[in-house]
Amino acid sequence: MNESNKIYDLEERTAVFGESVLKLVKQVKMGDYNKSIISQLIRSATSVGANYMEANGAESKKDFIHKISICKKEAREVKYWLRMLVRVNSEVSDKARLIWQEAQELTLIFSKILISSKGNKKII
Repeated sequence: MNESNKIYDLEERTAVFGESVLKLVKQVKMGDYNKSIISQLIRSATSVGANYMEANGAESKKDFIHKISICKKEAREVKYWLRMLVRVNSEVSDKARLIWQEAQELTLIFSKILISSKGNKKII
């Protein structure tokens, strides 16, 4: 996603993020290595948006912080699984790099939300 078409609605942005991972893994041949990597990658990428939706419906500040923490954790996990996917499927490295960058940006966004929510205590 380039700067000119950034999505600033975080619900939509996290949904598009999950969709971009789904689109990426459809291009990868399922095999012994890929099966578990793809499964983990899909789980973590789609969890970001699902937990963000949960955070928006949180019943308390504590619940909100917990869900946003999960969003951050899952976004970081996506970066790991993308690295593993590219290790065994170098042909998708350019597309994976773009998704990795979005995962990094989401991680930073969720870190900032957590800092603001917790009263400016550093969490990164």
